[in-house]
Amino acid sequence: MLEIKNLHASVNGKEILKGINLSVRAEEVHAIMGPNGSGKSTLSSVLVGNPAFEVTEGEILFEGKNLLELSPEDRSREGLFLSFQYPVEIPGVSMVNFMRAALNEHRKYKGLPAVSATDFLKLMREKRAIVELDNKLASRSVNEGFSGGEKKRNEIFQMAMLEPKLAILDETDSGLDIDALRIVANGVNQLRTPENAAIVITHYQRLLDYIKPNVVYVLYKGRIVKTAGPELALELEEKGYDWIREEMGE
Repeated sequence: MLEIKNLHASVNGKEILKGINLSVRAEEVHAIMGPNGSGKSTLSSVLVGNPAFEVTEGEILFEGKNLLELSPEDRSREGLFLSFQYPVEIPGVSMVNFMRAALNEHRKYKGLPAVSATDFLKLMREKRAIVELDNKLASRSVNEGFSGGEKKRNEIFQMAMLEPKLAILDETDSGLDIDALRIVANGVNQLRTPENAAIVITHYQRLLDYIKPNVVYVLYKGRIVKTAGPELALELEEKGYDWIREEMGE
């Protein structure tokens, strides 16, 4: 589904990613861990086309298409979704109008008719239940006045509505208490199918107790320095990142 080959990326002339190679197949969950400043969020931003980041070398193929040639909007329509570490508020834009516009844009791109108001509201009710999102929140402006946990649940609700092929969860667990973490993770798990995949970016093992990864990577100073199964996350939880630095001779 996703092939990243020798990816280099910079921001303001400073190289952040220094040759990333990564391959994700349908039905897989890949976890990316690493200390602050290692390039995890940069990678997610590059994948969805954040213009602040410049790709200087390498390629990204998504279902055979050159992702770097697509606008952020078309990357979304092709099936990419990013759950933000810090979801933004959009005052004056209701969740209902926001999600209906987004969903119908995706349907239009695929040659499908717009969803009717009745069917849309029915769909919203179904998807809200997945993440236990209160109807009052769904009726308000996007994320306005939401708590941190409510914003994260709202992100997974949006993911449920759009049904992406590849979901990128950028530190979705940050700032969540145990109950909110469980609800968000259960929502992600309910949305898994044999046709989709996920990249989970996190600092902590606790999220991976709920969302079971197939592969775990350690990203350090812009490079993937370790690749293994779920046991790698447990080792990081036990030892921290100092042992990675020691292995790198620092």
